Amino acid sequence: MSQSQSESILTVRRHKGEGHRKRLREKFMESGLIAFRDDEVIELLLTLGTPRKDCKDVARDLMKQFKTFHHVLEAPIDELMKVSGIGPQNVFGIRLIRAVAERYLEKRLMNSVLIHNAKELFDYLYMNMRDKTRECFLVIYLDAKNRIIELETLFEGTLTSTSIYPREVVTAALRHHAAAVIFAHNHPSGDPAPSPEDYAVTRQLIAACRIVSITVHEHIVIGNNRYFSFADQGYIARAYQDCDRDMDAT
Repeated sequence: MSQSQSESILTVRRHKGEGHRKRLREKFMESGLIAFRDDEVIELLLTLGTPRKDCKDVARDLMKQFKTFHHVLEAPIDELMKVSGIGPQNVFGIRLIRAVAERYLEKRLMNSVLIHNAKELFDYLYMNMRDKTRECFLVIYLDAKNRIIELETLFEGTLTSTSIYPREVVTAALRHHAAAVIFAHNHPSGDPAPSPEDYAVTRQLIAACRIVSITVHEHIVIGNNRYFSFADQGYIARAYQDCDRDMDAT
């Protein structure tokens, strides 16, 4: 085969790959990700760090290896690197896009009215906490208009539990000048059903915050694409009623 023929074949292959990428990008610009399969989203992401190579098979291999889109984004670096075709630039891109998404959701929540936007709250908490292998206890501090002041992980525990100290929670809330708080913690097992300890500590936290006039709006337990809301189940209201009865009895 002559050099000119070889160059012609390479040009055709290059143009074919470039055309596919162009179509993917045009498709995204026209309709966002709604028309994309998960492997196509990953493929589009990989093209950012792989300028001259077809990423379709690599994207499918990633989905095959890690099963779901979010597991690809959450995969450890060493596991990602085991997939043929994945290099440091691809890993950087995957890590960056996840971090950007988390930062975007966090900043979007800041200064928003949280009580009327529970879905955005859960979306952020799930992305932030779902891949944690240890229980983490997060506090969301709110101002008098229920706008987010700050989010802070106060305690991090073992595989199955964490120690939560109401005094430290109250101290942190006062330091942030919070008028109200929301509590959240994850269950690494994936089951968001609260334990007896979860109920007990929620009541202790409500009682401690009530003394310093800080309102507890919610305590959410994050599981595997599921959550348990103490407020939705009426437990927050009942705990406040119990606190009132205890104070009346003293």
